[in-house]
Amino acid sequence: MKIIFDNRYTRIGRHDGISRYGARLVEELAKLHPVTMLIHDERQLEMLPDLPWVMGPSPTSALEPFVALTVNTFEPDVVFTPMQTMGPGFRKYGLVTTIHDLIYYTHRTPPRDLNPALRLIWRIYHLWWGFQRGLLNQADAHLVDSETTRRLMEEHRLTKNPVRVVLLGTEQPETTPKRTEAATKDLVYMGSFMPYKNVDLLVNSMKDLPGYRLLLMSRISDEEKERLAAMAPEGALVFYNGASDEDYEKAMLDATALVTASREEGFGLPVVEAQALGTPVLLSDIPIFREIGGPAAGYFDPSSTASFISAVHELDDSTEWASRSAASAEWAKRFNWPDAAKQLLQVLTETYERRELKKRAQQ
Repeated sequence: MKIIFDNRYTRIGRHDGISRYGARLVEELAKLHPVTMLIHDERQLEMLPDLPWVMGPSPTSALEPFVALTVNTFEPDVVFTPMQTMGPGFRKYGLVTTIHDLIYYTHRTPPRDLNPALRLIWRIYHLWWGFQRGLLNQADAHLVDSETTRRLMEEHRLTKNPVRVVLLGTEQPETTPKRTEAATKDLVYMGSFMPYKNVDLLVNSMKDLPGYRLLLMSRISDEEKERLAAMAPEGALVFYNGASDEDYEKAMLDATALVTASREEGFGLPVVEAQALGTPVLLSDIPIFREIGGPAAGYFDPSSTASFISAVHELDDSTEWASRSAASAEWAKRFNWPDAAKQLLQVLTETYERRELKKRAQQ
């Protein structure tokens, strides 16, 4: 079985979420079965494991609907892509795609790095479930990150194909962290500043959390930075504007908690990244976070600053903080790349076998 892994979403110089997902998953998959990476720029190789590779078009180019014509020449048996938008037409191989979330059907603002034409297409595409349904049904199988997303797909009848939940991984410490108290009164936020992320609630709460600081780790525009800074007491917000992995980990290890007030989420990888380090997490009380954060997390009403403030103060008790820290580290063990790779290989193998059976039946 020849597997091609679509690594064309790998960022150059520094990973984002999808980029890291692809890089770590292909690395672990290659330990289990030979795999060839599909890239579109040789500079991506700096961020990827040392594996065989082939070249294809950029996933955001006008040629994407016809990408299979290129991939066919490499003669794969099955292709895995970490997104759902890989052109399925004209292919001669099995195709397994990934649906990370369905957020953009209710929050249609497209990613900022798309060109204007693609941003328009993005908005139109998410006006109607039928576009997604038609695309997904042209593949062979799908991965999702959570039961929450799988249930939503069932609710909207998005595909007739098999759907498998494969949890995202995170880097696991060699030994389980044993932390007894927070080093600082810092609260860490890692995520975008799109409206559904509800960062305003966190910022507005800071005036009633004297002594605490909110560390905003992600890249932010000057306009948004100025707007948020005006809402909180001086010194209460720290803007990293894109933290390095080292700064992010140090902030997490020193913090009282990682916090997020999202009204919707596809998974929430920073949640399990924090928990793996033994950092408690405080999350908006929505179904996906109940699934991902589990019983180790603290929850609050995402429409209430008072609820968030109360959740923070629960961690003022050092015994409670230590208990949450230990529970978080234990819960996070279920989110690991080797297990994800094993489950992915099973899906790819099943896809290949179904196609082979169908071919033999047609002969």
